[in-house]
Amino acid sequence: MGPDDLDLQCLGVSKSFGSVKAVQDISLDIASGSFFSILGPSGCGKTTLMRMIAGFEEPSAGDIRIKGRSVLEVPPNRRNVKMVFQHLALFPMMNVYENIAYGLRCQRMGKEEIRRKVHDVLDRIALPDVAGREIHQLSGGQKQRIAIARCMVLDPDVLLLDEPLGALDLKLREAMKIELKLLQHQFNTTFVYITHDQSEALVMSDRVAVMNNGRFEQVGAPQELYHRPATAFVAGFVGDSNRWSGRVQSVDGAALEVATEGGLPVKCTAANDGTLAKGDRVELFVRPEFISIDRGSQTSGLSGIVDSLLFNGANSRALVRTDSEELVEADITLTGGTDDIRPGERVSLTWAPENALCFAAAGKAA
Repeated sequence: MGPDDLDLQCLGVSKSFGSVKAVQDISLDIASGSFFSILGPSGCGKTTLMRMIAGFEEPSAGDIRIKGRSVLEVPPNRRNVKMVFQHLALFPMMNVYENIAYGLRCQRMGKEEIRRKVHDVLDRIALPDVAGREIHQLSGGQKQRIAIARCMVLDPDVLLLDEPLGALDLKLREAMKIELKLLQHQFNTTFVYITHDQSEALVMSDRVAVMNNGRFEQVGAPQELYHRPATAFVAGFVGDSNRWSGRVQSVDGAALEVATEGGLPVKCTAANDGTLAKGDRVELFVRPEFISIDRGSQTSGLSGIVDSLLFNGANSRALVRTDSEELVEADITLTGGTDDIRPGERVSLTWAPENALCFAAAGKAA
């Protein structure tokens, strides 16, 4: 992929505020017309990075390029980048038409051209009949689309979205994830989306960067991050996982046997082949959906008592306290014959070793 195929590049970008290193040596290439998300916990540096892309902050080091050209020292209003904020920042004293037309008027565009562009973008977001409505007359989802339309009418090279779904209720947030993906495809504009919500990032994005302590831990497709996490942080942050600390008891290539701190024996796979040895301290991750539950005790697998059930329809889950006092979360499948298990029942738990990923702990040989 050459520079002509990239809408946005960050090259060794860092930002410090005094002694605080908010962003450290970030490099990324974002292809034209893609949906790219930056996912991480609060305080990881993702908003600072987005503010540098928008021009509200200048990097302490590195370069930011849009369409192959450096935008260092280019003010925000001179960059062809627009931003949708969490609280949208729609003008309450203006109706929908005036909100969308505002940026075009600032460009001194003619009235007829403004009218054509505003109605065209309203058609594209499937709200052709709301031009005359006041902002307070719109639903939460409609406000989201108007905020995006106000940016897209200006034909930006990159649209930045700063946790725009954070203020919505759960039902609307789920619907808007689909809406945003469809809108991005409709406009074929590069979207850069920041969030701490893994579901938003995984559902909508072509590629995701997982950020922690000012750095990218891993950049890849959602499926890659979920099934092949590169670090213990990614394994624990993306998706749900059972997590244990322990020590390696035996090594056979990538196949390991680990004893957890509670004495639980676990067969697993080294996430990075050849880096672990007997006696090393490790972090172990097994996703609940990879764990099979069977009634009673078996010669293979782990035995325990169902401590409690978390009902969530098809995504219900059992909390099982093993005989070694480890608490394990396992999904209950509606067709697996265990959808009617109850607290207090004895069950056995099994999983394939390749679905138990093992990472070196900090100071692994300590």
